[in-house]
Formats: sequence, C-alpha cells, structure tokens
Amino acid sequence: MGGGIGLTSDNALVPGLSRAGVARGDLVGIAVTPDGATAVATADSGWVSSAAELALADREIRPRWATWSQESARHLITCGVCLATCWDVAAVHRLLFGGWRADPGWAWASVRGLPLEGVASAATGGPAAGPDLFDAALEYAAAGSRAAGAEGDSAEPVAPDGYLRPDWVRGGWAAAPARLLAWARLARETALAQAAALGAGADGDLGAATARSESTAELLCAELSAEGLPMDRGTAEGVLAGIIGPRPRGEPEAIAMRAARDSVVLRHAPAGVTADLRSPVQVRSLLAAAGVDVPDTRAWRLEEFRDSHPLVAELLEWRKAERIATTYGYAWLDEHLGTDGRLRGAWTGSDGAAGRMTASNGLHNMPAAMRQAVIAAPGHVFVRADLGQIEPRVLAAVSGDRALAAATQADDMYLPVAAELGVDRPTAKVAMIAAMYGQTTGHGGQAGRRMRAAYPVAMTYLDSADRSARAGRDLRTYGGRLVRMSGGAVSAAKTAARGRYGRNALIQGAAAEFFKMWAVTVRARGLPLAARIVLCLHDELLVHVPADRAEEAAALVADCLSETARRWAPAAQVRFIADATVVRRWSDAK
Repeated sequence: MGGGIGLTSDNALVPGLSRAGVARGDLVGIAVTPDGATAVATADSGWVSSAAELALADREIRPRWATWSQESARHLITCGVCLATCWDVAAVHRLLFGGWRADPGWAWASVRGLPLEGVASAATGGPAAGPDLFDAALEYAAAGSRAAGAEGDSAEPVAPDGYLRPDWVRGGWAAAPARLLAWARLARETALAQAAALGAGADGDLGAATARSESTAELLCAELSAEGLPMDRGTAEGVLAGIIGPRPRGEPEAIAMRAARDSVVLRHAPAGVTADLRSPVQVRSLLAAAGVDVPDTRAWRLEEFRDSHPLVAELLEWRKAERIATTYGYAWLDEHLGTDGRLRGAWTGSDGAAGRMTASNGLHNMPAAMRQAVIAAPGHVFVRADLGQIEPRVLAAVSGDRALAAATQADDMYLPVAAELGVDRPTAKVAMIAAMYGQTTGHGGQAGRRMRAAYPVAMTYLDSADRSARAGRDLRTYGGRLVRMSGGAVSAAKTAARGRYGRNALIQGAAAEFFKMWAVTVRARGLPLAARIVLCLHDELLVHVPADRAEEAAALVADCLSETARRWAPAAQVRFIADATVVRRWSDAK
C-alpha cells in the first residue's frame, strides 16, 4: 500500500487508516449493520467504527471500500453517508460468473473454485428472494447474546471444509463486534480474490474498469432507491382521471367505472355477443364473431387489424387504459409516491445476462402519459440525456470494424451505412438491427446479407457469438461479463434461438456496461453542481439540477460521455453521441 494521509482530527478512524498506510484508491473492507455500526479492515489491522467516521475517511482519504453488496450502501445512506466508490462483491461476482445469485457464501465459494453444491441455501439478494441478509442481521443482533453464548465471539466464519458457515451468511456476522470485524476482513479478502480472477491490475485494464463502474453503479442504485423520482401528485391524479376516470369512492363505484370502460369496447361487438375483456380466450372469440380471425391477441398482431374493425381499435385503447388502471392507478400512486413528492422503487445494477439497471414499482415501465407528472422540484430542472444509436455504435467498438467505426462519426450513422449498402436509410436501419438480432428471413434478412460485404469484421464478431451460443459455450461481453449459454441438448428451434440471443447479448451487455460507466462518471462529476441522477432508463439519464446550473450540467453530461468513450474504447475511434435537453417536466423532452 502507498503512504497514508496525515490528518489532524480527534476522530479515531481517519488517523487509523493513515497509520495503516491507506492511500486513495486502496482496498479497505467494511461491514455495516442496519443501525450504522461499521467495521473497517485493512491489510494488517481493523477496528469497529461508525458511519460518521466512515464518511470522514471517504472524504479525506477516498479508499475503495470493499462491500458485500448494495445493502451496505443502503444502510449507510440511512445514516446520511454516500460513499464515493466501492468494490461490490455481489456485483463483481455477477460479472465474473454470471447469473443472479450472489450472496456471500455463493460468491466466496465461486471465487475459490469450491463446488457450488456445497454452499448452504441462503438469501440470494434477488428481487423476490424474501428476507435478505440484513433482515436476518436485525434478528441476529437482537439475539446476539444467545449466539455468542452458543459459539463465542471468536467463532470462525470459515468452516473446516472451506465454505462460509451458514449461520454467518444468514446474519450471524452482525451478532457481535468481533464478528462484524471478521466479516469486513472477509469482504476485503473476497474482493482481492475477485480482482485476481479478473486480472484487474493496471488502471487501464478494462476488466478492472468494468468491475469498478459496476460496483459504483450499485452505490448509484442505492441512492436512486433512497431519493426517488420527483413527481407531482396533483398532476399525476389529473392524468389518471383523464384516462381511467376520477378516483373511485369505494369498491361499488370502482366496479361501475370498470364496466363503463368495458362498454366502450363491447358496444362494437355483434348483437348478442359479449366477453370478459381480461380473458384472452374470450377476446379471441369476440374478435372472431366480429370477423377478425387471429391466432392470438397480442397487441402487435392486433395492430395489423386496427383499421379493419372499430372493435379492434377500441380494444387496443382499452388495453392501454386497463394497464394504467390495474398497474399504475391510484393504488400504485398511494403506495409508492411519498409525501415528499418522490416516487420510489428498489434499484439493481444488473438485471441478469444483459446487465442493465432495473427498478421496481413501475419506474422502468411507466406509461408515457405519466411522464407529464414527473416535474422537477421548485428551483430545479431536469437535464435529460439519451444515448443515440447506442447498439450499432457499440458493435463498431467491440468488433473493431474500422469501416463501421467510420460511420459512427456522423450524427446519424445510418446515413453513411445506407450509402455503403446502396439502400435508403430505413432499409439500412433494418439491416443493422437484423444483423444484431440474427434475423435471416424477410426484408431484414435480405438487407442483413448486404452487411456481410460492407462490414465483414462486425458480422464475423456477431456470427462467432452466434455459433458459440448454439454450441452451448458461455460468452463474455467486451467488459468481461459472463453470459451463460451452457446447458443440455435442445431442439433445433431452441438452438437457433440461443444463437440469436447470444449474438445480441454481447451487444446489449456491452451497451449496458458503457451506459453505467457513463452514469457513474456523471454521478461523480456532477457533485459540485448539486446535480443528482434521479432516473436511469435503458440508455437515458435524467439529472435533477438547480435551474441556475442547468447549462453547466448539460455540458458536463456531454463531457462525461466523451470521457467514458476514451476510457471504454480508447483505440476504437468510435464516436458516441447523446441528445441532451433541459426541461421542467420529463414529458417535455423530445
């Protein structure tokens, strides 16, 4: 480790880190209980501390905190502490080994090559996993004396067989100070083993950079969960009233309103024919009676018949309103919109193979109409920035295709692609999408075949991923995320589908890694402007900023994109673009 920073402070923690020789960026393990009790572990020392002391160390020394998962950041936030950087063991585990499960016992065994069959069942940390390890920690803390009496404070977390003891993983680590400190040491040890497995040495190494940005994205997720998205309740209720009617005053009125919405559709049914519009089987029979014969009632299929019968058009509009009524209605608003005017949900930095950030409570699937109610707080505005044509630009970078990289220099890269293929722009776009999604038939397939002559390097990259996926060989994204493809024998149709999935997963996964690196850069650089990210939606950032700093924030978002591109693909000569606008409400962004 490098030389530490000497500070004049009565606080015990920062001088402790300095005496331990901890410098900026050095790895320091921490474990945090729900009430903010914190243990800190360096290479040769450790002590129990507090959240306030941790905040001072983060500000003055800025080490990289090794945490077991996002839960550490969440509990620190409840104490008013937001860390600058971390190494999130769960996030890096998913990067290294794929899949969702990443509890401490699983991550520990994986990085040490222990057979996973030997890992005892534990909370996985997934969205529907039930009580997580910190829920268990609360229970253990309440029964700490009982646990200490059974095993003693010095009981080791690692069993003789090399696995973590199940009682520790389930929360026993929080039962006593000595255990808390041991848990912090294990977090650091596991993080070091992960870094070695990644080959994460030099700062310029992409695997190391991806691990750091994926980890910091978990800090951002914890902040997004805590702060929420600004939303005006009055405007939201007005939007709902215009779509599904006023707030019902009781269940009988709610039933009557639902029947009234149904009647708008059913009035177009043939005489004597009725149906439950919430039953796909009955809806199909209703359509057949009206002369519209379809194999299923999916929205995209019904769109083809929108103009053939008024029943179809009304049914499609009914579905939009019904989705809002059942999923984004008044009950949703009451449950998730706080009295402070913030809509909250739980955020995760990786949704699985693609590695995209996702959120619960409708934050990632909010109907476009509800964006009218997403309004910046008084004295603030939003900077909304959306990455343009991100997937084809990512393909140019990860494949190293120089011809395709040249096309990215244009604001609209489909124009030079169209010129190269000798087609119009819409056809060029279809060709690009067909290449990335593996479409081989129809208009997309025909256009895609022209791509092979124009951009052979990019097509070879995609074809190689396709072949590997079909053969059941696991893939890794440009940034190092494992995409699992292994499995038993499957049918010819499923094999082909697996190939298409594999070729696109490498592009979507790399795009997600690029986006998160951009997002965490904006998070760090935006602090002096009091600019806070309040939403990450696929390829879109929504930044909440004081109105008098809006133009600076918009410029900063663009600068961060350039910085990210230099770090992520320094030799690819690919241009990435983002359309940034300053608005008071989200719906005003074009």
